Amino acid sequence: MPDRGGGPSGPRIRVGRPSRRARTLLMTLGVLAVLAMAFVMFAGFWTDWLWYRSVRYSSVFTTTLWTKIGLFAVFGLLMALAVGLNIWLAYRLRPPLSAMSLEQQSLDRYRMGVAPFKKWVLLAVTALVGLIAGASASGQWRTWLMWVNGVDFGEKDAQFGKDVAFYAFDLPWYRFLLAFGFAAVILSLIAAAITHYLYGGLRVTSPGARATAAATGHLSVLLGVFVSLKAVAYWLDRYGLAVKSSDFKATGNWTGLRYVDANAFLPAKTILFCIAVICAVLFFATLWRRTWQLPVIGFGLMVLSAVLIGGLYPAIVQKFQVQPNEQAKEAPYIQKNIDATRKAYAIDETKLENYSGKSTVKAKDKLRTDADSAAAYRLLDPNIVSPTFQQLEQKRKYYQFPTTLDVDHYKGQDVVIGLRELNIRGIPKRNWINDHFTYTHGYGAIMARGTQTDANGSPVFTESGLPTTGELGKYQQRIYYGEKTDQYSIVGGPQKELDYEENGEKTTSYEGDSGVSLSSAFNRAAYAVAFSEPQILYSGAIGDGSRILYNRTPKERVEAVAPWLTIDGDAYPAVVDGRIQWIVDAYTTTNGYPYASRTTLGDTTADSLTVGNQQRAVVAQQNQVNYIRNSVKATVDAYDGTVNLYQWDTEDPVLKTWMKAFPGTVKPKAELKGDLLAHLRYPQDMFKVQRELLTRYHVTDPAQFYSGSDAWQVPDDPTNKDNVAVPPYYLSMKMPGDTEQRFSLTTTFTPNGRPNLGGFMAVDADATSKEYGRLRLLRVTEDVPGPAQVQSKLNGLPDVATFVRDMKGADSDIQYGNLLTVPLDGGFLYVEPVYAQGRNALYPLLKKVAVSYVDADQPGGDTTKDITVFQNNLTDALNAVFGVEGTTPPTTPPDTEQPPTTEQPPASADAALKQAIADAQKAYDAGEAALAKGDWAAYGKAQEDLQAALKRAADAGAKIQPSGEGGAEKPESGGSGGAEKPESGS
Repeated sequence: MPDRGGGPSGPRIRVGRPSRRARTLLMTLGVLAVLAMAFVMFAGFWTDWLWYRSVRYSSVFTTTLWTKIGLFAVFGLLMALAVGLNIWLAYRLRPPLSAMSLEQQSLDRYRMGVAPFKKWVLLAVTALVGLIAGASASGQWRTWLMWVNGVDFGEKDAQFGKDVAFYAFDLPWYRFLLAFGFAAVILSLIAAAITHYLYGGLRVTSPGARATAAATGHLSVLLGVFVSLKAVAYWLDRYGLAVKSSDFKATGNWTGLRYVDANAFLPAKTILFCIAVICAVLFFATLWRRTWQLPVIGFGLMVLSAVLIGGLYPAIVQKFQVQPNEQAKEAPYIQKNIDATRKAYAIDETKLENYSGKSTVKAKDKLRTDADSAAAYRLLDPNIVSPTFQQLEQKRKYYQFPTTLDVDHYKGQDVVIGLRELNIRGIPKRNWINDHFTYTHGYGAIMARGTQTDANGSPVFTESGLPTTGELGKYQQRIYYGEKTDQYSIVGGPQKELDYEENGEKTTSYEGDSGVSLSSAFNRAAYAVAFSEPQILYSGAIGDGSRILYNRTPKERVEAVAPWLTIDGDAYPAVVDGRIQWIVDAYTTTNGYPYASRTTLGDTTADSLTVGNQQRAVVAQQNQVNYIRNSVKATVDAYDGTVNLYQWDTEDPVLKTWMKAFPGTVKPKAELKGDLLAHLRYPQDMFKVQRELLTRYHVTDPAQFYSGSDAWQVPDDPTNKDNVAVPPYYLSMKMPGDTEQRFSLTTTFTPNGRPNLGGFMAVDADATSKEYGRLRLLRVTEDVPGPAQVQSKLNGLPDVATFVRDMKGADSDIQYGNLLTVPLDGGFLYVEPVYAQGRNALYPLLKKVAVSYVDADQPGGDTTKDITVFQNNLTDALNAVFGVEGTTPPTTPPDTEQPPTTEQPPASADAALKQAIADAQKAYDAGEAALAKGDWAAYGKAQEDLQAALKRAADAGAKIQPSGEGGAEKPESGGSGGAEKPESGS
């Protein structure tokens, strides 16, 4: 009888199965929960597919997807089979009866516990290892596609004579297979050993034999496979030496074989390969001999050989053969490294010329005339004038310009250009409708002459207004895709968007065909889940014709449709055939070019413009590379987001490989023509990588390269206090020997640890030029001041001190613009715009122009002639620096040795001069102390005392040298309180 659980008179509580209705409800809720989770996981996949289809690159999505699925399935299944088969085999090879020992008795409970579920345990273990292995293998989709589609380079490595494609495409895949094989064998060995132990095939503490014959044979075969894989690894390691990175104290980062690699490691790897093969055979032989003795001896021999032959012997060769005469021993290998590195980075045809720094023209009028045609000196610094564009051309608070504007070339003139993009943070009333439906796009391209400002120091706009008018003519001004546009918008439906026309504001509806349609409820639900925004599902603002726009930055779109490309940090706009097009430079890279030294893209491409500005950072698929080509030019339409990829480097084997993997995604170079071709330029990140390599690899002689006597460095930006590299500058200029200006990208070099100028490099950056991409490198052979020295001398000018004092007195900040360097008649001309921004002015204005001409040829002396001036405009500065008539004399007289005067100075004048110099030094020190304390009243008083002392020194000097050829001696500190450069934007 059942236990009624209570007294005869008490209430009874019956606990039984839930009712059918309750069970149905619970089951329904469970199914709905599973379906909801499945839909959440599916939503991301579905929205990705819709996006790729909307940009007409669905083949990229499907190719990568099926490649990942295939790798996941194949390698996951292989791993599961390998582990599962060895577990099953170990179970089948178990002894019929386990010895009745304490060890086996303690294992009985585990055997009994596993017995009812052994099939499920086997499936669980194999499924787990299969899933992990498959997920790992799917991440190798790029390696697989490059291996299966690899195209020969047509170049052979210097050591083994194999095509470079073997190292770039084949070797990475072989290494992955080898790593997978090791993982499969090790997991199988562990699983088999545990199974043998559990079922008595292996014993740890029991007396007698430690392993049955079956277990011995099984495990020996697995160990033999492991050692066989090790033999393959030794063989591949031989080729791996050609792409091995090492630290070579003579040159720093090094890739490829050195003397010890070719003469010690290479034969050692071959010997170890042979030993490993023999050892593997001994392990396989245990199937017949059933003893561990010989395999264990062989394995011990292999380990000992790896230590002695693979480690100790190379160390002995390095110590006693290489180090006593390292330069001679390493010279052939250094030459291989130089040749491979220069070719891998496309700097092998760089034309290196000696440039003395001595002026070849002595006539001042001729120098002045030549200066006018030497370059189009860009006075608008695109890194400084963005606030000026913002204040003068923003027009509405919900628009913005990028922090750094772009330099382009229109109708033969260098211009600074920026797009008026949407600023969602400036919307007057923030809500979901305004953020995503009403305020959807920017409006218009704003352009100004790079070489000119008006009388107030403001840019001279050639395209301005809202809507814009000017030199660009009629074009589609709406900007739905831009560098600052990182939020999604829903357009084209019932909800209208804010827009403009000549008479003011109006509403509009998007007429482009980009974006994904939200007309179907399924799509709306998918995006509601993907964007975590439920209003997308039920909002009445979405209806027929509604489309969602996202992934809207140019670099993001190009990276998505071409995930095998590295994207340049600076996308720049151009108006082409009535449309605003974003132009994006893209690179193909590899890390497997034999003998070519590696570089880290993130570090190499960093400069004063990228620090703290991720928008200008390179988007690298692999950060460590030793081969790079600007193989693709991409465009993104600012209105409809259309992405086009154009083949630029028709010889690049890496690009050809990817074009085989993704056919139809890259258009032929022949389609690049007309206005678009005219706006293409040499990319900055490629140039920065090349200049970093050329700091060492401009030297092609192994002995000189080894000594490092002519090593250079990229100087720090003298206008920035963060100690970061100076960026390269775009400007139209003439290199020595040229008859006309070329739109160029330029940079300077200084010797390692020295501030003087070591080299100057320019590349023809105009894509329409026959010499596009031609790198010209000037090695400065004389002692010429570098950018930091020129900046320091400028800061020490009395005129600069006065200007700074006046601006500080007016509560204005000083900002130094780009310091441009231009070769001129054998010397160098430096030009730097100087901006001021007052408290009430929200943007900087050009107030001064500093010019310095340095010439290493000084008659009668052995110091460089360095004339630096600080004037109101470029014309006055150029006149003054060359001392032509009708201008004030140069601010800084040439440091040339003057002819001695025959008249002896009177003693009183000499004493007055010395006293004036002492007073000037005292006033200067007082000014510096006041400046450090922030005491502006004391600083102003010190500057007045300094000016008075300098005037007395000048008067006394005039009495000493009545002819005016001499001058008063200046204080060594720089002569004025302006020696310390004011902090920009403080």
